[in-house]
Amino acid sequence: MRRVLCSRWFAAGVSLAVGTGVGASLQRDRPARRSDTHAHTDLHSLLSRVPVIPLPSVEAATDLTVYQAGSGGSRPGAVMKYGFPSLANIKSRESYITSYDPRTRSASWVIEQLTPTSLTGSSDRKYSDFKEDESVHAYHRATNNDYKGSGFDRGHLAAAANHKWSQKAMDDTFILSNVAPQNPHLNQKAWNNLEKLCRSLTKHYLNVYVCTGPLYLPRPEADGKLYVRYQVLGRNHVAVPTHFFKVLILERAGGKGVELRSYVFPNSPVEETLPLENFLVPIETIERASGLLFVPNIMKMTSSVQAISAR
Repeated sequence: MRRVLCSRWFAAGVSLAVGTGVGASLQRDRPARRSDTHAHTDLHSLLSRVPVIPLPSVEAATDLTVYQAGSGGSRPGAVMKYGFPSLANIKSRESYITSYDPRTRSASWVIEQLTPTSLTGSSDRKYSDFKEDESVHAYHRATNNDYKGSGFDRGHLAAAANHKWSQKAMDDTFILSNVAPQNPHLNQKAWNNLEKLCRSLTKHYLNVYVCTGPLYLPRPEADGKLYVRYQVLGRNHVAVPTHFFKVLILERAGGKGVELRSYVFPNSPVEETLPLENFLVPIETIERASGLLFVPNIMKMTSSVQAISAR
């Protein structure tokens, strides 16, 4: 089923009964450093385009700059052309921007921009190591020991192979705030196929923006009620998502609008021969489940969005 959106919003037709699941808390008050003040000012400029949610405090690993049409590369301002799905605990890296959830010890979402240029280069993951996010308080961050012996992979949200253009960019994808516990079969098979699809789409679209994150969805139990239950790992109680989402914002050349594809996968073994189209869902399904908003921001940048929810 294909739907062309030329209005401000989707008709609400959600096929999954899902809860809000994830959210993010604001950072603790602390004295502003020079880099924090600069990032805070830049974000206020960005809010002229994204006046959806009040602005919390922000910690930026690099400066956030306002997107300029025609600018190249994967600078943070370009990555966020279509806005922020939420505005809590925003952190910018060399290769992506993320919103960190200290309660789950993982990200609420990660956004990256893929282009043919970002996918090529001499960077090699053999030089990269998984490491703690030292910008997160020790109480609220994951460690490698949390994953040791857990039976879960350290699953990238922004994939390492998406950022061969710079060794630093690839290294940043190994920060544990860009990682969530992922079923090994899923991570190495079907989810890997989805990541490959994202990279292949750079041959057919002007820009490919990818937003990835965890979901914690309710399930019915014997008493007929819905409960959100998930495992936690290690001393730091790293939350194991029940599902993962990936939203693709595909920008057509010549100002011909945007194509939107949104996927949800269970965090369990998935047969890799299943068509990826089987996991397409309406974007409002992810918005309702995650507590994030994509469409309002996208519609600020284009009046034509083709949302593909099934083939």
